[in-house]
Amino acid sequence: MDTYLHYIQADLTSWLYQMKKPPSLGGRLAHGVQKTINQIIPEKVHRVVTSAIENMVKLVISGSSWIVPKAPAHLTLKEREMKVRTRIKWYRNSASAEGAITGAGGILMGFADFPAFLAIKMKMLFDIAALYGYDTKDYQERLFLLHVFQLSFSSQKRRNELIERIENWEAYRDQLPKTFDEFDWKTFQLDYRDYMDLAKLAQLIPIVGAPVGALANYKLTEQLGKNAMNAFRLRLWT
Repeated sequence: MDTYLHYIQADLTSWLYQMKKPPSLGGRLAHGVQKTINQIIPEKVHRVVTSAIENMVKLVISGSSWIVPKAPAHLTLKEREMKVRTRIKWYRNSASAEGAITGAGGILMGFADFPAFLAIKMKMLFDIAALYGYDTKDYQERLFLLHVFQLSFSSQKRRNELIERIENWEAYRDQLPKTFDEFDWKTFQLDYRDYMDLAKLAQLIPIVGAPVGALANYKLTEQLGKNAMNAFRLRLWT
């Protein structure tokens, strides 16, 4: 077990370095272009998109905790993480298959990928939290999952802000919004939409959409799973 703890600490240190590093020049340029585009888009359009994503996420995050895996309390951390990795693999493969199917249909089916892929990612987060022993019915735990989600699908600049919150989660609890309605949904949807536009735009192109969708969903789900594991590891040591 000591050897495994050393492995986790090394992995966590490397992950924190990646989360805290300054934005690259390319990242800053891309973020600047996206910010300019978002400023051009009328505010009423932002409100419509924000409301749609807010309602979609609320629906998923309210229902995803109905059925979650249970890990016996006596399991070691290594045994828990073996189960977590198995769940990540299952969701990763499911997301890849879903991306291939919707990607094969071009633009119209590509739009269907948005809610389906969102549900897969959120449900995976609930399963991971439960396997680490956290109560996913708790409102603040759901907010933590939203922060992990944002951490995975945001610019590097935004990650620098979010990782500080996650790293000091217990101290940050008092500053959390009291209800989901008070959550900053506009920032959430802008971060997510901008990131996903870059990652999955080619999925909307007929013929090439299937392999692109499969690969993008595979990598994005794996990335989210890795971030979730390290976020919960942080809470075990802070």
